[in-house]
Amino acid sequence: MERHRIAILVRDGVLAMELGIVHRVFGEARDEQGRALYDVLTCALRAGSVRTDGDFTVEVEHGPESLAEASTVIVAATDHDAADTAAVEDSGLADALRRIRPGTRLASICTAAFVLAAAGLLDGRRVTTHWAQVEAFRERYPAVSVRSDVLYTDDGEVLTSAGVASVTDMCLHMVQADHGIAVGTAVARRVVTPPHRGADEAQFIQRPVAEPGIAGTARARRWALEHLDTVITLRDLAEREEVSTRTLTRRFREETGTSPTQWLLARRLDRARELLETTDLGVDAIASRCGFGSAAAMRLHMRTILRVSPSTYRQAFQLLQSDGTHT
Repeated sequence: MERHRIAILVRDGVLAMELGIVHRVFGEARDEQGRALYDVLTCALRAGSVRTDGDFTVEVEHGPESLAEASTVIVAATDHDAADTAAVEDSGLADALRRIRPGTRLASICTAAFVLAAAGLLDGRRVTTHWAQVEAFRERYPAVSVRSDVLYTDDGEVLTSAGVASVTDMCLHMVQADHGIAVGTAVARRVVTPPHRGADEAQFIQRPVAEPGIAGTARARRWALEHLDTVITLRDLAEREEVSTRTLTRRFREETGTSPTQWLLARRLDRARELLETTDLGVDAIASRCGFGSAAAMRLHMRTILRVSPSTYRQAFQLLQSDGTHT
């Protein structure tokens, strides 16, 4: 089986944490025999030493020629993308990007969206970048629709992420798109992170880390995941945390960026996708195990949110698995 090749383009000032996340997530994606599903290469405009945002450099063996050989190209952010217009519009960078083959999946991390926009690769697309740079991006590139309230975007062949922790979510999303939710969940487990958050979850959460002495919603969410096959009400979740439904809803939004109802629906859909991929169960049985109440309700939610029916989703996944290239 030919592995899907990913090229990560780095430049001086690369954000080392984000570069490491990409290697870690895709490097942990393996098939049932334990074989790696991706080849991940780091490349630069010129092979050699590249400065990071820390007090160290990385030695990059590959030059821009690697971009022409990749099925996915990810452009990493630097510590000066938003402030240095000349750097993102550098002719050498534009030349490197022109090496990318038509049909290649393209992704940017954080402020690297400025790079893709400067090259004209985002015109007419829906994108995101770090929330603190959204206004600067919008002013500089009016032909691009930029959002500040999402973790990442998937606009067909082009994806963009908000940066830092959301890089994990975008990468897990790509793994799931390529190989299914079961592989994506296994990768999340190996890198010790929750299964990926949906693209539309909020980028900036008021209280992202629970303050000492302040209760959260972890117990309620853990309980819900263990009882997805049942009817779960807002009061059920509130009782797990011993708070009012109003307090639970407020804490849910603070911690997840979404409402309990929306979060629960997303988890039911995750479970449904996993069962469609990994079992031969009929739609009625899956709907029951996921707590949708009826196959009709499950179909409605899948069509509305995922824009696909259960049967079409299963067929598409099976077709993907029968294609040994995964490109």
